[in-house]
Amino acid sequence: MDIFAKCYDFTEADAIKEAGYYFLFREVESAQDTEVIVGGQRLIMAGSNNYLGLTNHPKIKEAAIKAVEKYGSGCAGSRFLNGNLDIHEELEAKLAAFFHQEAAVVFATGYQTNLGTISALVGRNDEIILDKFDHASIIDGCRLSFGKVTKFRHNDMGDLERVLNRASDKGGKLIIVDGVFSMEGDITPLPEVTALARKYGARVMVDDAHGVGVLGKGGRGTTEHFHMEDEVDMIMGTYSKSLAAIGGFICASREVANYVKHLARSLIFSASLAPPLVAAVSAALDIIQNEPERREKLWHNTHKMLKGYKELGFDTGKSETPIIPIIIGDQIKTFKMCGLLQEYGVFVNPTVSPAVPAGRELLRTSYMATHTEEQLDRILDAFERAGRQLGLI
Repeated sequence: MDIFAKCYDFTEADAIKEAGYYFLFREVESAQDTEVIVGGQRLIMAGSNNYLGLTNHPKIKEAAIKAVEKYGSGCAGSRFLNGNLDIHEELEAKLAAFFHQEAAVVFATGYQTNLGTISALVGRNDEIILDKFDHASIIDGCRLSFGKVTKFRHNDMGDLERVLNRASDKGGKLIIVDGVFSMEGDITPLPEVTALARKYGARVMVDDAHGVGVLGKGGRGTTEHFHMEDEVDMIMGTYSKSLAAIGGFICASREVANYVKHLARSLIFSASLAPPLVAAVSAALDIIQNEPERREKLWHNTHKMLKGYKELGFDTGKSETPIIPIIIGDQIKTFKMCGLLQEYGVFVNPTVSPAVPAGRELLRTSYMATHTEEQLDRILDAFERAGRQLGLI
């Protein structure tokens, strides 16, 4: 049998395109900002992870340009061998200091961070305990490890304790949770998670990709939000959200970071993070610390939109962050709503199974510190028009 047969039989995407419901791989012809150009049409961006609006910040662009001028465009090798620059080491020290941790390790992507870290740490007799809604990169990291994987119901601490109570004592136990869940914008109950971890002798890793820069007085994420910076064993994060670039990192004890740095295959066998990206992240960390008003504006915009959607009659689930889902519960209506919103000048992300459970289809919206009041009002107006047109409100 031809291994490519499945490719020739794959017709779902073409069928969706023919039906006019294909909103994947849209070509954005401008910078990721509050407004973007798609197919020549100017749209208000309500579907980006650029929470602090930094991807087009002049200081960050200047830092990236200077790094290219000094180091060139890439490192031509793994950090393990020839690609470890002084600015990689400086960024690790800066990240560790920012998150009040002993050490950090910088990876080329957030996805590789989870793949490398989890597969390095978890051995054959160990057990990984996941929230059912954890990110795909966490799940794939578990698949690359030799450990047993068990899931508990989303944010259900009774179910987490059930799983921990049944876990074997033959190896170690690692609980991994998202700080902020990327589809529905709810926050993990971290105090309860860490209390159960202590009770049952488990370690805790928090994937805070969507919490960094957003939660906490200083933007340090979920651990700072709950005043638990000393209670979590490992923080993982990405640069592709509030930190305005691409890449990932972990922060942990010196011993754990050193172990991961020498055993994580996705770090050892991948080219290192490009110099302009390293410089961009470093500049973004400075802005996060020096411009707290950005986070204040982000939360003003978040509260405005949560209130606005609820007043219109939309279901926003349990969101309490700048990620605000509009839960529709029907695949076709989700696609139709997305199409109408684009027609009315708004870019959002349709999210259907398997990214969310069947019957939980939604439009994933997210907001930036740099959105204006007028832009937010236009988004709400577009949602009201489209929602009434489809009979959703």
